[in-house]
Amino acid sequence: MSDPYPLAGETVIFTGTPKAKEAVAAVRLYGGRPLILPLIKTVERVVPTDSLRMQTCVSYEWLIFTSANAVRVFGSKMEAEGMTAKDIPVKIAAVGSETAKALETIGFTADFIPETYSADFFVEEFPEVSSEGERCLFVKGALAGDTIKEGLPNEVDEWTVYETVQDDDGIRELIGELERGDGRISVLFASPSAVRTFAERVAPATGWDSFTIGAIGHVTEQALHEVGVRADVTPAKYTLLDLVQELRNRKEGIS
Repeated sequence: MSDPYPLAGETVIFTGTPKAKEAVAAVRLYGGRPLILPLIKTVERVVPTDSLRMQTCVSYEWLIFTSANAVRVFGSKMEAEGMTAKDIPVKIAAVGSETAKALETIGFTADFIPETYSADFFVEEFPEVSSEGERCLFVKGALAGDTIKEGLPNEVDEWTVYETVQDDDGIRELIGELERGDGRISVLFASPSAVRTFAERVAPATGWDSFTIGAIGHVTEQALHEVGVRADVTPAKYTLLDLVQELRNRKEGIS
């Protein structure tokens, strides 16, 4: 009979901004102690052209979002202009189920989601639903790569709506948690930015060896490789909930 509480005695630390309530609930369901200690946080970028950019969204055939953070900030800018999703009747592309859920909260429904939640796979699959003549607006954060713009045959304009900065409070609390070392600990990474911040600000004090490392996606895994670390747990599907499920399987010894 399988253990109903495979994460009993385990502290599971989420290092990104809280996005998936289901993942946190799953940790509790399996007997673990979830902690949300963001290493990074998003700050809305506000510039004089924001109003014009929002008004011209309707001139595109597609809006592309690759993160829930971009959706949240876009929703804030939309509200500031007194607009709703009904005022922007264009097609919507989203990378990831969490991004799609965030879009639903501001009134949009994703018309396209790639099978694998990554920009690399997005640019391979998107031409199946879009003609080259359809113009796209990629709503993004400052650290987003050029995969979308360079990888699609479409004309792609970019709108950077937020910056990513280090979260000093989360960094300090995470160092304290790891230094105390109360019981078993897993640290989950969902972005290269979180990995780089940990390597720069946390690892010099704590190292990488006292906890289980979980990572979402090959891009985050690559960031770990670049700092000389290997992920212990990676899910086939790129979501925090699937990462928690995979962590549970590892603790139960399920292959």
